[in-house]
Amino acid sequence: MVVAQQKNAVDTTETPAKHTAIAADAGIDITDVLKKVFKAKQIAAGSPVSNPAKDKERFVALFPALGYTLQTRLAVILAGNVAFFAAKDTTDKLSTITSSISYTQNNQVVLPVQSNIWTKGNKYNIVGDWRISQYPQDTYGLGGSNDIDTSDDLINYAYIRVYQTVMRRINNNFYAGVGYNFDLHWNISEDGYADSRASDFAKYPGSRTKSISSGLSLNLLYDSRDNPINPSGGEYANIVLRNNYTFLGSDQNWQSLLVDMRKYFTLGKRDNVLAFWSYNWMVLNGTPPYLDLPSTSWDTYTNTGRGYIQGRFRSRQMLYLESEYRFHLTQNGLLGGVVFANAQTFSQYPGNFKFQYVQPAAGLGLRVKLNKSSKTNIDIDYGFGLGGSRGLFVNIGEVF
Repeated sequence: MVVAQQKNAVDTTETPAKHTAIAADAGIDITDVLKKVFKAKQIAAGSPVSNPAKDKERFVALFPALGYTLQTRLAVILAGNVAFFAAKDTTDKLSTITSSISYTQNNQVVLPVQSNIWTKGNKYNIVGDWRISQYPQDTYGLGGSNDIDTSDDLINYAYIRVYQTVMRRINNNFYAGVGYNFDLHWNISEDGYADSRASDFAKYPGSRTKSISSGLSLNLLYDSRDNPINPSGGEYANIVLRNNYTFLGSDQNWQSLLVDMRKYFTLGKRDNVLAFWSYNWMVLNGTPPYLDLPSTSWDTYTNTGRGYIQGRFRSRQMLYLESEYRFHLTQNGLLGGVVFANAQTFSQYPGNFKFQYVQPAAGLGLRVKLNKSSKTNIDIDYGFGLGGSRGLFVNIGEVF
């Protein structure tokens, strides 16, 4: 999430029925509600009401929004997206390009551009995650446990990320490919602790003013979800082996492994969903820069660890598991709800693969249908962690 980030395309036009990769809801969404309101006003004023074309291959949306997360507090966002199919009259998957610019109450500026493009016949999947930000943020040290009241340390930095992957279909829902991953942090400065003790950031090896990670990745993907925006069934597995090299500009040679797995079950006549998510992020060898270590809510869409602030836990190894039950609140599909629970554990530092603490969290949320054709929801969640950690989390598109 980039504050209230679009995970996938949010369009305001119905998806053509011939593209069966996305099954639309039969109910209503916010657009329908607004149409009814404005139609009533137009009829009362004697104005004609137009009927927009429904059979489009490309959808463009631009809208302002407000968001809130623990790491940003209040944020003002201008978000936009383009959604399209590679060809007409096919069952190609929906391609999306999303972007937003955000300014937050914590003086953070974030500009991401994220893309998930499918070529004709779903032969290739091209995935990009590009972003630039100015991002003052608290860090809480290394390891799987800390005290949020006494261990916060503000670090300010500018950040550029360029992740680009190309995968080719091997068979049915299996894809394999390669990617390039680049992380640059610069103008790094640290406020330090109020009692002047040395922080884990100050003690960590490497530069404390600038860092570069640059490497190649090997990618394996299996995706049988019926709808990537809001799945009601299927499985998803993504394995990324990243190798960073000094000859590509990286500060150090280091290697990491990411294993992202998800499973969805449809329950009952109303198509409620029970979903499971496992997200495991591990440094295999070498010494990554401090800000590139696995950390809470630093997954692609900053969604892990609802109930804890971003960056609350950080170390060389991260194991994460979450489950969520999604259900309808209204017959027309406009409103829904979720209950969720998650648990994260990080290896102690120093020392690889030594896990001593499990940090659980749970919460509940409201879903408001933003677009029934793509089944895109506005997510408003409240999560509770240990030690008084809690907060509101706003997103566009399902968390996973």
